[in-house]
Amino acid sequence: MGRITHVALSAALVLAAGAAHAQTVITTPVQTQTVVTTEAPLVLSPTQRQVIYRNVVRERVVQQAPATVGVAPTVEYRVGARVPTGVTLYDVPQPVIAEVPAVSRYRYMMVNNRAWLVDPATSEIVYEIVD
Repeated sequence: MGRITHVALSAALVLAAGAAHAQTVITTPVQTQTVVTTEAPLVLSPTQRQVIYRNVVRERVVQQAPATVGVAPTVEYRVGARVPTGVTLYDVPQPVIAEVPAVSRYRYMMVNNRAWLVDPATSEIVYEIVD
């Protein structure tokens, strides 16, 4: 009789293991998160703005409008706007970077006696500097 009990227990274990494998597994896809990185707006003191403007004007870089056939489109320059393709951006002069390291990653352009700092990665205007 001990042998029958042993066989019965073994059979029960095998059936239980099979039942465990037969369980339905439900998987749900992991939702990906979109990470949006926003940088704090560039904040410059009046002295820093003056350093940038004087050095940029000293460089005497004047932006030339690209030659176009017909009527050129009107471009509105403002912080947050993207500069059109073909606009030449210039490196910020080293004396400016030495005094205002926060602008080292930007480039600039001059339009209507205004210096515009531009993020070269996005072509977005990040700061306007006037005399």
